[in-house]
Amino acid sequence: MKKFLQLLLTAMLAVLLLAACGSDSAKEEIPADENQAGKETKTEQASTDTTSYPYTLTDAIGEEVTFEKAPETVISLLPSNTEILYGIGAGDKVIAVTENDDYPEEVTELDTVGDFTVNIEKVISLQPEAVFANEMMMGSNEEGLSQIRDAGIPVIVIQNAGTFEETYETIELIGKVMDKNAEANQIVEDMKTKVADIEKKAADITDKKRVFIENSDAPEIYTPGKGTFPQQFLDMINAENIVTEEGWVMISPETIVDENPDVILAIYSYIPNVVENIKTRDGFDAVTAIKEDQVIQLDENITSRTGPRLADGLELFAKAVYPEVFGE
Repeated sequence: MKKFLQLLLTAMLAVLLLAACGSDSAKEEIPADENQAGKETKTEQASTDTTSYPYTLTDAIGEEVTFEKAPETVISLLPSNTEILYGIGAGDKVIAVTENDDYPEEVTELDTVGDFTVNIEKVISLQPEAVFANEMMMGSNEEGLSQIRDAGIPVIVIQNAGTFEETYETIELIGKVMDKNAEANQIVEDMKTKVADIEKKAADITDKKRVFIENSDAPEIYTPGKGTFPQQFLDMINAENIVTEEGWVMISPETIVDENPDVILAIYSYIPNVVENIKTRDGFDAVTAIKEDQVIQLDENITSRTGPRLADGLELFAKAVYPEVFGE
């Protein structure tokens, strides 16, 4: 059941990522007010190794949040935020996470404050110095987050990153709040280097492979189309998606057979024997991906969480689709 809920979270996030990608217009930088030390918007990047306090930011929903110092205790309400906090070396400040958090491994030992629905009373009782939320939570938790603010606890609502660039911005913003600017900048640079290396190799690919990405098992097989992160991955590695529709769509086994993909990628794990189940479906023995043993299961967390491992997710796609180019 927990794996299914993790799949649901992935699908929910993907829908929101689609919305974010649909409005990828340039953002204007707001000049800093000389009388407001440390003031910046969510789109500005950290430029120094040390945060100047008091530090004020404007979060994803337009709320101004001010910190007099780096928070000593924080609660993360989304796994991607948690991965960023640990990645920048602020994991020792995290006192609670959600039941969906599983990386790094030590987070499983932390206190939890709910899953998709946040236990607001527990968050308040723990009295953190900051709470990291996300835009995707606003529909079901907006009132609760307001209660946390009313209790005097700063809440930072992080944007739903719909691109690598927005993921970099998020990492740098959290680094700024936690006074871990150098660490955040290093993560971003490492990610950019990996992405650039992958795109450089992919640019030389002339024989594009046709790929089917499966996000859930039959009978309701869902697959990502245009405007999703998996589609971005395929574009970046110079591969073709057999699906041309927008967003996440349900697809029939017959359509998959008719499209005859060269590679099938499964990005879910809530049932056992995922690859074998796909290979043994009626009629799939005629599919090129089955005949050439090109059905690969990928880690859905690495490929969907917009944090330090997102570039690793791109690399997983690259190696799965083009092992002859990127290695297995």
